[in-house]
Amino acid sequence: MTNIINQCNEENYAPLLEKVMKKAFKMQKVSKKETLNIILVSNEKMQELNRNFRSVDRITDVLTFPNIIDGELGDVFIAPYAAMAQAKNYGHSFKRELAFLAVHGFLHALGFTHETEEKEMIMFNVQENILDALKIKR
Repeated sequence: MTNIINQCNEENYAPLLEKVMKKAFKMQKVSKKETLNIILVSNEKMQELNRNFRSVDRITDVLTFPNIIDGELGDVFIAPYAAMAQAKNYGHSFKRELAFLAVHGFLHALGFTHETEEKEMIMFNVQENILDALKIKR
């Protein structure tokens, strides 16, 4: 199950995020009983989180805080305004960028990392497989 909490604006991203996470849960064989929170925050809030938890005083697009509590995967914070700018820079849709960030954060909550080239390749292949299954292309 995915809880979507929009703290940054009145746009309704829930239908897209729910669809993406439903597919991601299914493809990763994660129980529907598990809970993932996706929190959409302002750029300012994201910079504050990044500064407080990673000691990096700048905006980032996504931060994941995995939980070790049974039944909870963790919290994924996404900055939609940063995602909008990135989508423009990368030349693809905002929908694609938001879906990518949600899947990326979800995979981090499951323990995937991209600390080495090998781990990055594995994680990014899983991400692309999920997005491809949803027909969300670059």
